[in-house]
Amino acid sequence: MATRTDEQPSVPHVADSHDLIRVHGARVNNLKDVSVELPKRRLTVFTGVSGSGKSSLVFDTIAAESQRLINETYSAFIQGFMPTLARPEVDVLDGLTTAILVDQRRMGADPRSTVGTATDANAMLRILFSRLGQPHIGSPQAFSFNVASISGAGAVTLERGGKTVKERRDFNITGGMCPRCEGRGSVTDFDLSQLYDDGKSLNEGALTIPGYSVDGWYGRIFSGCGFFDPDKPIREFTKKELHDLLYKEPTKIKVDNINLTYEGLIPKIQKSFLSKDVDALQPHIRAFVERAVTFTACPDCDGTRLSEAARSSKIKGINIADACAMQITDLAEWVRGLDEPSVAPLLGKLLHTLDSFVEIGLGYLSLERPAGTLSGGEAQRVKMIRHLGSSLTDVTYVFDEPTIGLHPHDIQRMNRLLLRLRDKGNTVLVVEHKPEAIAIADHVVDLGPGAGAAGGTVCFEGTLEGLRASGTLTGRHLDDRADLKEKVRTPTGTLEIRGATANNLRDVDVDIPLGVLVVVTGVAGSGKSSLVHGSIPAGADVVSIDQGAIRGSRRSNPATYTGLLDPIRKAFAKANGVKPALFSANSEGACPGCNGAGVIYTDLAMMAGVATTCEECEGKRFQASVLEYHLGGRDISEVLAMSVTEAAEFFGAGAARTPAAHAILGRLSDVGLGYLSLGQPLTTLSGGERQRLKLATHMAADGGVYVLDEPTTGLHLADVEQLLGLLDRLVDSGKSVIVIEHHQAVMAHADWIIDLGPGAGHDGGRIVFEGTPADLVAARSTLTGEHLAAYVGR
Repeated sequence: MATRTDEQPSVPHVADSHDLIRVHGARVNNLKDVSVELPKRRLTVFTGVSGSGKSSLVFDTIAAESQRLINETYSAFIQGFMPTLARPEVDVLDGLTTAILVDQRRMGADPRSTVGTATDANAMLRILFSRLGQPHIGSPQAFSFNVASISGAGAVTLERGGKTVKERRDFNITGGMCPRCEGRGSVTDFDLSQLYDDGKSLNEGALTIPGYSVDGWYGRIFSGCGFFDPDKPIREFTKKELHDLLYKEPTKIKVDNINLTYEGLIPKIQKSFLSKDVDALQPHIRAFVERAVTFTACPDCDGTRLSEAARSSKIKGINIADACAMQITDLAEWVRGLDEPSVAPLLGKLLHTLDSFVEIGLGYLSLERPAGTLSGGEAQRVKMIRHLGSSLTDVTYVFDEPTIGLHPHDIQRMNRLLLRLRDKGNTVLVVEHKPEAIAIADHVVDLGPGAGAAGGTVCFEGTLEGLRASGTLTGRHLDDRADLKEKVRTPTGTLEIRGATANNLRDVDVDIPLGVLVVVTGVAGSGKSSLVHGSIPAGADVVSIDQGAIRGSRRSNPATYTGLLDPIRKAFAKANGVKPALFSANSEGACPGCNGAGVIYTDLAMMAGVATTCEECEGKRFQASVLEYHLGGRDISEVLAMSVTEAAEFFGAGAARTPAAHAILGRLSDVGLGYLSLGQPLTTLSGGERQRLKLATHMAADGGVYVLDEPTTGLHLADVEQLLGLLDRLVDSGKSVIVIEHHQAVMAHADWIIDLGPGAGHDGGRIVFEGTPADLVAARSTLTGEHLAAYVGR
């Protein structure tokens, strides 16, 4: 074998010189000409107060441009089916790699979507049962609750030997869908007394369903359909007339020479209201659904969604419904025990997916869990599972606060996973607030110095040690540790929970003290939400503030969401002697050029749409005539451009004094949103800002007990102090506050801690500690106690 002696000094290949992602002049949302250089194949953490521009830089600039460039490689036809992304406002973006986003958006709340269908684990289980299940009932679709069984027969026409021949053919599709509940697992029962008042006729307004008025389209259809007399009280209808009113199949009718389709009330309600996620419905429709409809587990399939045939096929005594109902840790053990060479590769892949669940801290879930019931943090970790076993390298993974909803014990595990992704040769970008997660960064970018208009600049770029010494807001608060309270409050009463068995709770009895700050903690999946949201007795005067997303279009803003615009409109109307509707950009005062949107959207088919500022109103959203009316020397567009702090001053005194508006603005300031402008679209707010906006709107509620679900989500270390002050003020004003939380600063600040565990899923569901934070630290009897003791330095 020949050897070379004339070794040349190694010169780096030119391809290896592209080791930075360079951003120059980013101006998306509140970014002020930001320029950064991020090292590739390293873990970079972005820090800064909520609203400082982290998501604008990471998601709306770097990731958005990467995805846009990839989408442009597809044909125009395919691009027409993909989300269109506009080019972000930035001068130079260089060195980008393919970006994979793992964000906190809740997973689709379609009733057919489960943890198993969202991660392909169900698809592999179906193949497994179709190969090994006894008796053999058919292909993998015979085990799918999304495929219905269909059979049919008829004549088909064939071309054969130059002749047209007709033949009779039969066909059969065996699906696994339960025919009664159509794969949903639950059936709906309607309380007919909530649909109509049977003492009235239809023309007298018998229907009590929202939107079904006599004067509208439905009134015209019911009075002109001819299936029943609209002037006869419903209780006098014959059996056939009542059936036609409630259940009739879609039928073509003609009313006043207009072709229409008549359909019974119940199928109509099922299609229009019940096919959507209940949380997405408007409040008055949701109230009607909760009043009129009860959901019960399907009696034919016991809520498993599967047909009897699919449940009859078993492997080692277990059918596919049993497998999906198992906790994933148990299912992984069962799959390990299947030694079948014919499906060895499939078993290996399935086992890898199930082990990924356990590794990421979601071993307590079951595959049948509806995807819509996962919290934001759980949904994000479920999405991560797809990437853990991926063979891709040199891609950019973008994470949005991956530690949300994680106990300090689980954060270490999450850190190891992020480092593993980096060590495979990927660039990992993480937006994060927790010091334990910032600690693993190779490179830190701190944005600020404030939020909203006061943020959007890079305050620091470098190593973690450099950040500590930098004197920025994040650097100063990085080593903050809350102390245990010297003195805890005395409860004024108790809220009793007896025999709680929701989800994994094991017949839990607990007295929650009232009039104090109670923190419910425990590892992810230990049963905290089940205890607080699922077991508090009805009528306990509770105001619940969860992590559900705020629903609002680009026309919605803090002023409309909080109800602040109503007193402002009335004050303007009273001062000028005109109608309040003139001061709404969604009503009579809207600029006719842009319909009150302030911008004109031009749809460019498969290219990204373009939004241009309306030339008629110059983005102010109102007609010129409306802007001539003033209150305290300002017009309505100038008021909406104010920040909360400025508006509180404006409406607090002088000619514009409006106590109702001032009270709402005070609550927004209390939750730390003083920098938000009143007219900023809700779609541009960060996750932490939306959570606090929701908190501000609920603070006016009359409930005596406030339940907060992880209020520190999306909050910077410096903002946590302000939140603790707010919780104290709520308790001091006579309210009882119950907080589900993992943040040690909130635990240390509590008057009483209820710790669930000791593990997750069926290893949890028990109360492992009740008492003061000081007792928990002294005992160190639980995982929470150990981590809290380490945090407060005891």
